[in-house]
Amino acid sequence: MALLVKLAWRNILRNKRRSLLTVLAVTFAALLSIAMRGMQVGTYAVNIQNVVRMFSGYCQVQREGYNKNPSLQTNFVYDETVKQIVRGTPRVEAFSPRITAEGLVAFGQTSVGVMILGVDLESEGKVTTILERVREGAPPSGGEKPTVVLGQKLAKNLGARIGDEIVLLAQGADGTLGNMKYGISGLTKSGSPDLDRTMVVMGLEQAQELLAMDGRVHAVVVALRDIQELPPVVADLRTKLAGTNLALLTWEDLMPEFRQHIQMDNISGILFLGILIIIVAFGILNTVLMSVTERYREFGVTLAMGMSPASLVLIVILEGVFMGVVGLILGNLLAFGVNAYIVANPIVIGGELGSITEEYGFLPAMYSTLRFTVFLNSSLSILGITILSCVYPAYRVYKLQPVEGMRHV
Repeated sequence: MALLVKLAWRNILRNKRRSLLTVLAVTFAALLSIAMRGMQVGTYAVNIQNVVRMFSGYCQVQREGYNKNPSLQTNFVYDETVKQIVRGTPRVEAFSPRITAEGLVAFGQTSVGVMILGVDLESEGKVTTILERVREGAPPSGGEKPTVVLGQKLAKNLGARIGDEIVLLAQGADGTLGNMKYGISGLTKSGSPDLDRTMVVMGLEQAQELLAMDGRVHAVVVALRDIQELPPVVADLRTKLAGTNLALLTWEDLMPEFRQHIQMDNISGILFLGILIIIVAFGILNTVLMSVTERYREFGVTLAMGMSPASLVLIVILEGVFMGVVGLILGNLLAFGVNAYIVANPIVIGGELGSITEEYGFLPAMYSTLRFTVFLNSSLSILGITILSCVYPAYRVYKLQPVEGMRHV
């Protein structure tokens, strides 16, 4: 075996220019595929984290059926039992109760349909960034004179400013029509045009009073340190909630359109990388096939001297593997540098393209990652296609007859 490895390595060095071009092709393929895949995965991870931290959380505890048919009456009691289930789950960083309802806001002669969001003013900041996105004024407050925060576009449509008073009208869980007057303490810009056009944020207690939902909520939003911790948390919580009327939904269940958009973009990226790898495969096939054809006479002599066809096949495959491995090492080193630079310096998307990106719920920037699986998967794909490219030349060698090879000119 050692002799075959030595022969394969020496055969590569016999035509340095051709071998170098093949190695550079593999290097370029590895660099481009790892860099592009790293930017895809890194951008997805940052955008998912941004979106779930902005509103939905990584997962939510809800009453069964609420997500498919959001109804004010599909609520549950937020008691110590629910708190202990969530609090006692490993990897859960924080959680916060929430109420969501539809209503009507009136200011002066103008009235607009809105989404009322009641949040716990103490714990919500540990779970999402809703309260952090108040661009003007201050977050909502409770007390005798409660205040609310409006989306910037909603306030503009109403013609209202910070310090003005609005009237909120909404049907309560008991069927009564509630209406209360609130001061505007601040304006928020979430980054989602729909939310900024319809959202009214208030304290949980004020929402419960307006909607006649004392002690009851629609969801408990759960925060984690990292999205990689989601599968074990989901499995644990679903086991604990089994047998109750509560269900656990992940961000993928809560935002199916956002998930599908990422999946479609991911598939298109994989197809592009697949085309790139196939092009490189044909280059490797051409190099190995030319190398084999030039050595037919040499192979014929070695076969006549007693070397087995399997040994020659192994030499041909080893030649391709050696060139692939050298190219992959160089490509991984270069890709690590590129990905590390983009991690430290994200590529900002400006102008009209940046605005369109924001409209779809993504951050107007491109990120990357140094995640090991990105390097491993791309490298294994290129190495696999490299070995596959050597199959046909190896087959030609395996079928070669000694006399035929020695007569080849």
